[in-house]
Amino acid sequence: MTDTLGWRRKFGVIAPSTNTIVEPDFAAMTVPGVTAHFSRIHIRDQDLSDDAHFENLLAQIRAEIGFACERVLTCEPGYMVMGMSAETFWGGVEGNREFVAQIKAITGLEVATGAEACERALTLHGARRIGVVTPYQPVGDANVVRFFGEIGFEVTAIEGLKCPTAVSIAHVTEDELRAAILAVDGPDVDAIVQCGTNLSMVRLADEAERWLGKPVIAINAATWWMALRDNGIHDKVYNAGSLLRDH
Repeated sequence: MTDTLGWRRKFGVIAPSTNTIVEPDFAAMTVPGVTAHFSRIHIRDQDLSDDAHFENLLAQIRAEIGFACERVLTCEPGYMVMGMSAETFWGGVEGNREFVAQIKAITGLEVATGAEACERALTLHGARRIGVVTPYQPVGDANVVRFFGEIGFEVTAIEGLKCPTAVSIAHVTEDELRAAILAVDGPDVDAIVQCGTNLSMVRLADEAERWLGKPVIAINAATWWMALRDNGIHDKVYNAGSLLRDH
């Protein structure tokens, strides 16, 4: 029986319970016949005030993610999407590979991750030198730099916003994000990448591509693009950046 609303594909999406941005972002970028069904990872301690607390958040995610996957499987999705990004960069290429293998082992499904989506997007654009914006503490930024370095991209500048809690990531304004984009840009930068699925940057990234004249990759848009294209869905989505509009 084909689902009456998700007649092309049902996505199972995993996101932290504290995240208020990724779900409405995915909903805004959806196309006919595709539905996204969220399962939340219970975050009991959302303090991100330093490196130790940041790593504690990831420990909570690792302890809970299997349960979140099992819950969303009950709606019988055909594909998994990670609505979180820090864990997909952690430990570099090998860490990402292990994370993807874990999700596939639990669900039996293919999965879109922010890290792989950014890699595909940068490769598509022919970028090599990148500026990066994150909401993370230094330990998170170091793992992002490591991941991109191991797959052949040079991070020329990174702006970690050091958000104090998981929920406060969603409070970062467009003015603050615009300043962060400009801080990591330069004539030697081929593209800008934004990490952190609870940062609201899809609309701003679309605008920034026009005034910078280069790719600006919002991680929620890139992840959604990967999920759609992996499933043979090539509809254009507007107001979410060049990936979804032109590729």
